Amino acid sequence: MSEFKDRVVVITGAGNGLGKAHALEFARRGAKVVVNDLGGKGDGTGSGDAADAVVAEIRAAGGVAIANKASVASRDGAKSIIDDAVNAFGTVHILVNNAGILRDKSFKNMSLDDWDIVMNVHLNGTAYVTHAAWPIMYAQNYGRIVLTSSVSGIFGNFGQANYGAAKMGMLGLMNVLEKEGAPKNIRVNTLAPGAATRLINTIPGRNEDLDNPDPARHPKLVTPAVLLMCAEDAPTGKVIQAGNGRFSTAAVFNNVDLELGIDVTYEDLLAKKDQLLDMSNATEGWGWMRKMLAQMAKK
Repeated sequence: MSEFKDRVVVITGAGNGLGKAHALEFARRGAKVVVNDLGGKGDGTGSGDAADAVVAEIRAAGGVAIANKASVASRDGAKSIIDDAVNAFGTVHILVNNAGILRDKSFKNMSLDDWDIVMNVHLNGTAYVTHAAWPIMYAQNYGRIVLTSSVSGIFGNFGQANYGAAKMGMLGLMNVLEKEGAPKNIRVNTLAPGAATRLINTIPGRNEDLDNPDPARHPKLVTPAVLLMCAEDAPTGKVIQAGNGRFSTAAVFNNVDLELGIDVTYEDLLAKKDQLLDMSNATEGWGWMRKMLAQMAKK
């Protein structure tokens, strides 16, 4: 029997691409799936029946699913996604925050409207849906949450300041939630995927054939990482990169602290600049700041 059988799984942005691949696989493994999708274009405009189509496909294969067409960027809409899950299936065990849009331009040419909508869908939308699910998971002493980031945020990508900022925000959100959720068996991880999707085709110069995708670029190749992050024995606080059948973990590293004392000057630091910027001896973590915060937490 699959470990996901009868688990209630909410997936946002599941009408196409990555979210659809996740929804189909969870349903195939016996989960009860809430397929959320506004049904809009890659830039977030419009609406449609994408969620209904995925639900129909799941049901035709013998699975259990319902559709929700709310926008994650609306507080009421985000809450309705979780409410629909509870009304239909009684609870929420797993939440995969996948919904997203792109409005790519260089920062010089980007309007603040394009900044706001991308931040609202990706970062605020993720927070809104997670906030609605959190009390349920907390009360039942169980939850698995996936946030969807991107290498555009972790490492940067030209012309995606809004998207990159939102996606790097996922790591900050995860770092806090995995600590707050740990005592209640809520595990929170972040996915950085790579696949052929509609969003990729909104990037200037990109033209993936989505009707006949390169097998190595299929979204379903990312889904195993999502299942791992939602399993009974899931890790927590991890960033997993997945795509093209390849998987890796990304992490923040810190080099050895420079001990320059309380009388330090700019000139003192300048003299040690090369040592400060040398990452050859770096290890995972964040040095003296972690120790400081740990000491503050004990007071």
